[in-house]
Amino acid sequence: MTVSDPIADMLTRIRNAIMAGRPSVSMPSSKVKSEIARILKEEGFIVEYEVVDGEKPGFKVLRITLKYVGERRERSCVITNLERVSRPGRRIYTQKKDIPWVLSGMGIAIVSTSKGLMTGQQARRANMGGEIICKVW
Repeated sequence: MTVSDPIADMLTRIRNAIMAGRPSVSMPSSKVKSEIARILKEEGFIVEYEVVDGEKPGFKVLRITLKYVGERRERSCVITNLERVSRPGRRIYTQKKDIPWVLSGMGIAIVSTSKGLMTGQQARRANMGGEIICKVW
């Protein structure tokens, strides 16, 4: 099955795994998805991510280990919500001064710039705008 928006599919798979209480989630891999997972790991939203060989030769699978806090019965995921901002049908671009603050700095906005994917805070420091991919909090 072909997916028209692979980033939205990634975010939906993570959201569904969180709601089901799964320790990890797997999905088809791409460079953009791996960069999003790298940012989520650097910001402390996930424990680990890895790209492994899939069942079919030549296909890679991205496996993300989710981060939970609390004891067994009261445990909750560090990621509260994920929101896709720029979609294939409606791209959202922004200047440096207009990059959104997510929950007053408690969350992150992932921005695609000419220097690659980075958080909104990193893009502000680098004086760069770009396409707002998603928000995570």
